[in-house]
Amino acid sequence: MRASFIFSEVLTGLRRNVTMTIAMILTTAISLGLFGSGLLVVQMAGKTQQIFLDRVEVQIFLTDDISTSDPGCEGEICKSLRTELEDTPSVVSVEYLNRDDAVKDATERVFKDQPELAALVSPDSFPASFKVKLSDPERFGVINENFGTRPGVESVLNQRELVERLFSVLNGVRNAAFAIAIVQAVAAILLIANMVQIAAFTRRTEVGIMRLVGATRWYTQLPFLLEAVVAALVGAVLAIVGLFTAKNMFIDDVLADVYEANIVARISNSDVLFVSPVLVLVGVGMAAVTAYVTLRLYVRE
Repeated sequence: MRASFIFSEVLTGLRRNVTMTIAMILTTAISLGLFGSGLLVVQMAGKTQQIFLDRVEVQIFLTDDISTSDPGCEGEICKSLRTELEDTPSVVSVEYLNRDDAVKDATERVFKDQPELAALVSPDSFPASFKVKLSDPERFGVINENFGTRPGVESVLNQRELVERLFSVLNGVRNAAFAIAIVQAVAAILLIANMVQIAAFTRRTEVGIMRLVGATRWYTQLPFLLEAVVAALVGAVLAIVGLFTAKNMFIDDVLADVYEANIVARISNSDVLFVSPVLVLVGVGMAAVTAYVTLRLYVRE
């Protein structure tokens, strides 16, 4: 098989169907770009989840009578709860916050940038509580089961539930990107099939002559397959370039404050580089399979 002939046939086919080729390249680029965005959101969500899980605490709120009468946690009930919490497996630390501590935490941390709300905070706004740091956030069930109904305990708050709500939003963004990518992928597959059929039809005479003189089916059909692969490869490269450009010129600026506050994990160039081979493999594989199936179904001779 002469490589020079195959190469020239591929270039000829791409030139003859230049508009179809451009449409396929752009559609493939958009599809792979959205797919890559979804993969980046998955990576960001995983890293962000780890950031928040490292901060997750279980907060045990005490009843009003203990909050009022025992600010130093020196009474029998409060002291007993604290001792048992500290002796519980997987508990790393236990911090007691009386009402004054809770007010200080709310005004200086929670409502730091909202002075109008901080002014409304009073000692009666918050009960006393224990902040419990766990070595494994999954062990929340043990704390809730052992202490949720104990005398002096009003309720148990697991911050993990709040974190999971945040990730439901990230998952929604990821799913939307994947859904649009699937629609674009279907359009790219149809364009690839059309391009292969048109290319085969325009060169049907020369292909027929080659078959008559003994050329194998693979020898005559390989140029059409390679045309689709080359177009998809160019689309994948454009998608990768687009992700790098969007990340460095748009995403970094928009999320700069969020990154600095360590609310979500930063998307780095290495993350984009990590998904790049996946985009190339998906694009080339999709084009190759689509072209092969099209040739087998529609090009009989």
